[in-house]
Amino acid sequence: MQSIKLCSHVGADGILHLDIPSGIVSGDIEVEVIIKPITPSRREWMPGFFEEVIGGWAGEPLERLEQGEFETRETLF
Repeated sequence: MQSIKLCSHVGADGILHLDIPSGIVSGDIEVEVIIKPITPSRREWMPGFFEEVIGGWAGEPLERLEQGEFETRETLF
């Protein structure tokens, strides 16, 4: 038995389309589908995510150095 968990989108027509490779070329299988709506809170970022990740650098300030002169290359066309 193999369990596959995925999130999908139901169109405006109310029909859910699933394309799942079974790995079985020819034969009978039993398929069980459980439909569970995703609550809006599961789609949002975890509380404090951006405070911990974005701006999380605690070292000395980053500084972009001069980039110097770039060579002139041949045109391709």
